[in-house]
Amino acid sequence: MNDDAVAAPSGLHRNLTFAALVAIAAVAWAFLVRGESAMTTMADDGPVGALMQVMMRPSDALPYFLGAAVMWVVMMIAMMTPAVIPMVAVLRGVARGPHRERTSLLFAAGYLVAWSLFGILAALLQLALHARGLLAGHLLAVSAAGAGLLLLVAGIYQLTPWKTACLRHCRSPMAFFLEHWMPGDWGAMRMGLHHGISCVGCCWMLMLLMFVGGAMSVLTMALLCGFILAERLLPPGPWVSRIPGAAMIACGALLIAWR
Repeated sequence: MNDDAVAAPSGLHRNLTFAALVAIAAVAWAFLVRGESAMTTMADDGPVGALMQVMMRPSDALPYFLGAAVMWVVMMIAMMTPAVIPMVAVLRGVARGPHRERTSLLFAAGYLVAWSLFGILAALLQLALHARGLLAGHLLAVSAAGAGLLLLVAGIYQLTPWKTACLRHCRSPMAFFLEHWMPGDWGAMRMGLHHGISCVGCCWMLMLLMFVGGAMSVLTMALLCGFILAERLLPPGPWVSRIPGAAMIACGALLIAWR
């Protein structure tokens, strides 16, 4: 068998792997766009509209939490699948054997499990905030004072050694695989989970800024998704976390002062 015959299936599988991840993200984003529209108009008679109706009744704690958990998990999949694609690209180069495409997808699955667990915790926080009247409007946003406090804390966290350490981990995929390599399907899942936990450590406070723009705001999701990708892909320097952190602190202080 010649080299071209071997390379063709490999290239096809690579394209299918990345196509699967892009498709997962696209379906999640489409769901979120539909959800924002349903929350804003309350005119959707389908299952998404029913889910949004549940999320307007925080007094029904269990249904509300389950609905919010679904939305946050889908949100994490939409926002963080693009962030794992560069890691998957490196993993495909490191992994060997006939099952590296499956290894890559299992790694991505482990990564998204970590973010899904964070989404469940965020849903609990949303329930607590909404039940206490701290979220307002169809997009479920905090007040100006609450937004200022969240921006202030997020900005301070951007400047901490914990943020720097977690971001360094997320920006060094080859170093991660060399240090944490585990063979087999379960090893791929564990590596993805490990990487996902580090990524949560890097971005958890940024994700809570969803309550500033509105937990149902697709624009806020898109802006945060772009910022998270930029943190990972831009050359290292103060513009990656320190300058944005200082800007968040300044905006937060202004909102608190002018409330």
